[in-house]
Amino acid sequence: MTSQATAADTYDVATIMGGLYGDGIIACKGAFERAWVERLGSDIATLFEEARRQPGGALARGPNRYYVEVHPERISGFADIIGHPWVIAVCRAVLGPDYRVVEAGFDLPGPGALHQPWHRDFRSPDATLTGRRLNSLAFNITTVDVTEDMGPFEIAPGTQWDDLGEGDPMFPPQALWPRYEARAQRKLPRMGDISARSALTIHRGTANRSGRSRPVFVLGVDAPDARNADKHDLQLTAAYYERLAPELRRHMTCRVVERLEPIVQAHTIEGLRMGVQM
Repeated sequence: MTSQATAADTYDVATIMGGLYGDGIIACKGAFERAWVERLGSDIATLFEEARRQPGGALARGPNRYYVEVHPERISGFADIIGHPWVIAVCRAVLGPDYRVVEAGFDLPGPGALHQPWHRDFRSPDATLTGRRLNSLAFNITTVDVTEDMGPFEIAPGTQWDDLGEGDPMFPPQALWPRYEARAQRKLPRMGDISARSALTIHRGTANRSGRSRPVFVLGVDAPDARNADKHDLQLTAAYYERLAPELRRHMTCRVVERLEPIVQAHTIEGLRMGVQM
């Protein structure tokens, strides 16, 4: 057993499960040193400029708000992320020992980004709506110290279990927005923090009224029965794949290629292309 896997055993499963099945979001404060996060931020800045030059390389998620899926090996600390003991512990506790890494990317709300409508990131699967089981998680790492004017992430705790009925499976009707606004928690993470959440918990990005962007790295992880890998195209070169520790490698759902290919961004969310004036 690796040292990371051994360290993962020190985290309390009941606390992890209670947080994700209760509020739908938990965090590990100070998981990485600030210098490590600065390198992550530099990688994201480079990849964003490349994505903007590539047709379809950056998905609009509202005015001056983007999502970019990336090749993991272009993130210099990717192995540190998937090998972090807390990340391993959370994945094991909620998704089981055979969890699968299916997504690597980043959100970038720039200056002038508007409020998003309340939403979840994809349709609730039967495993959650009927079986009351979470079979996927999203991990987020901010690359800046978030302040109130930078468009903080807001989440409505406990709403991962909401059944949106016959309407839009991802966007609750505005008649339900007061429910989410009454429950809303605004998150102000600092450099080095990691959060884990169910992407089904109703949430939104808020308006960025500052002069700075708020880049956030995103790691998507599935249980074996989830199908979120269908929305993504995770690629690793054979050389990078072989360099990964076997314990990390076995959790990757990816294509192994000789040379990285441009990513066709497939996780479009049409309802986020327009922001909300508030």
